[in-house]
Amino acid sequence: MKKLILVIALIPTLFFAQQKITLEDIWIKRVFLPKEADGFNVMNDGLHYVDIEQIAGQNVLCQYEIKSGKKIKELVNASDIKFNNKTLDLTTYQFSPNEDKLLLFEAKENVYRRSPKANYFIYDIATKKIVELCDKGKQFFPLFAPDGIQIAFVRENNLYIKNLNTGLEVAVTTDGEYNKIKNGWGDWVYEEEFSKADYFDWSSNSQYLAYVKFDETTVKEYSMDTYNGNLYPDKVTFKYPKAGEDNSKVSVHVYDVIGVKTTTVDIGSDNDIYIPRIQFTNNPLVLAVQRLNRLQNKLDLIFADAIGGKGISVFTNEAKTYIDITDDLTFVGNKGFIISHEGDNYNHLYYYDITGKLINQITKGNWDVDEFKGFDEVTNTLYYTSTENGAINRDVYSIKLNGKDKKRLSPKDGFNNFDFTNGYKYYVSEYSNANTPPVFELCDIKGTTIKVLQDNADLKNRLKNYNLSPRTFFKFKTSEGIELNGFMQKPHNFDSTKKYPVYMYAYNGPGSNECNNTYDSYEYAWHNLLNQEGYVVVCVDGRGTMGRGREFKHSTYMQLGKLETIDQIETAKYLGSLSYVDKTRIGFQGWSYGGYMAALMISKGADVIKAAISVAPVTNWKYYDNIYTERFLRKPQDNKSGYEDNSPTNFVKNIKGKFLLIHGAADDNVHLQNSMELAAAMVKNNIQFDFMVYPNKNHGISDAVTKRLHVYTKILKFVKENL
Repeated sequence: MKKLILVIALIPTLFFAQQKITLEDIWIKRVFLPKEADGFNVMNDGLHYVDIEQIAGQNVLCQYEIKSGKKIKELVNASDIKFNNKTLDLTTYQFSPNEDKLLLFEAKENVYRRSPKANYFIYDIATKKIVELCDKGKQFFPLFAPDGIQIAFVRENNLYIKNLNTGLEVAVTTDGEYNKIKNGWGDWVYEEEFSKADYFDWSSNSQYLAYVKFDETTVKEYSMDTYNGNLYPDKVTFKYPKAGEDNSKVSVHVYDVIGVKTTTVDIGSDNDIYIPRIQFTNNPLVLAVQRLNRLQNKLDLIFADAIGGKGISVFTNEAKTYIDITDDLTFVGNKGFIISHEGDNYNHLYYYDITGKLINQITKGNWDVDEFKGFDEVTNTLYYTSTENGAINRDVYSIKLNGKDKKRLSPKDGFNNFDFTNGYKYYVSEYSNANTPPVFELCDIKGTTIKVLQDNADLKNRLKNYNLSPRTFFKFKTSEGIELNGFMQKPHNFDSTKKYPVYMYAYNGPGSNECNNTYDSYEYAWHNLLNQEGYVVVCVDGRGTMGRGREFKHSTYMQLGKLETIDQIETAKYLGSLSYVDKTRIGFQGWSYGGYMAALMISKGADVIKAAISVAPVTNWKYYDNIYTERFLRKPQDNKSGYEDNSPTNFVKNIKGKFLLIHGAADDNVHLQNSMELAAAMVKNNIQFDFMVYPNKNHGISDAVTKRLHVYTKILKFVKENL
């Protein structure tokens, strides 16, 4: 009996032994990475969906009825999509408008963040025939015309249209040239700061193709060396307009497929402007052009004649600070349009008639609409996500066009997102919270679950093998009476009678949030690894972040870094007052804008920060691109103090603690120049620091080989030795 009792007593210990998180778990094995609902798409009728199944060892695209879940038929077998005896990847598919063809690709190659080029193919589902879109070089942004017969794309800076019935390829433009002219493809700074790379759109009748031409001739170039084993380094040179410097000259054009002619659109006489968005209205003869001035505080919505090119401004949004660009513009038949702006100091949705006259403000309240999800013209119902339930959460709401009958549709606190099907009878929901991986479900409009698309059950079971610290949220008030949102993760086996070191983490850039009640696989795992090493992890969103209205977000205008640093220093002081925190061991880490904050914290916050890790930081805003920088600071010549008073390079004399500076040598976004200038200033002032430069690595310092393992190995070693 004694032996039996001993064995039974040992079983729980052996069975429930908890694993320790390793950096390899996070970055190589991707243990904490959730799955998405890949392969699933709802069809045009809004009543059927397709999904990829494994049948006899092959991927098969199958069609199902939404209501019953019954399989209707098998559409495409992966074994049938071969080109030159090579089987293409079915999971890359995209339907044509008529859903009779698939667009597939292979050999994808990213140029910048949002501009992948690849070899594209069109597969006819009925005939099982496959054709190459083009054999003259990789293509960007293939876009079917609504008729499903034509497809437009960019190749080598020119715009083309291919007729799939005849196989004829037509060059819409011929003047495209590297580092000079780009047609239909945004330049680097548009792609990065307006979050858009493809700049062309089809009219609803498939006759007109509108596009933006970017003339980069006067834009200055930036060069980076890459090291590939050659005797001399390779040099990458591209156009990059820094703060105060020349932009591309932009123009808008409409190509008539039938008339085979191009019309230039009248967008005004000022050529120092931006065209952040173009899209056809529901009228195929009217193109909507959004024109933004250089200061980015005046946005005009222009309706242009597709045939003659004449443009009329129907709506203007002006601000004393800046205007954000969104994709919220939606047309209500031919009667009017819905658009969002911060007219009442919060971001809300408004309804205007087609002449630009305000009909009514749709949403109201001391919270921000985060994303406009769609408009059902049959029921006059809008759907949107907002921060009404607090800046850390996102909920989905419905409301009538007249602003009445608002309903919260998402039942759980956390991050909720609904993607609605055509006809608005169903939607695909995504839900997660800070400690729970995402669940994807297909639901009917009443909220009833039709099918669980991905519940990440495997991941949830894997997480049980680790002793994880929950991410908990808190608020505190600064000495100025400003209430800030934060989250905290405490060490495993936390003992409130002990004192712990603190690892602060933040981004704090304008209009961003890090303190979100959503599952963040990499940061959640990394912070838990720090917890198991005995560190308290804290993140606080200071002034300038989003979801709390215009005044809070725009408070950093003309003085980036000032209030954010004050708030993070206040956070460190607040943490130092807690009984379980060792105030002499508080550190700070950030990446990009967060790296900028880390450099300011180790210098301006030298009295409260013992150690800091700054990855890919901006160190003076004059080195960064003009769209982002001028949006918040205006030009350097117009706001010298805004650029210099919060530049880390000007405060290195204050540094007392340990400092680790990290940058990718091939960072096309925040150039290595930033860290080099900061390093030069520290050397000049005999400030000791650690510096790591990653050859050939971009802003994310990640690729198929490194996967950030080396970066975080270095960071972890630095933290354990210095904090």
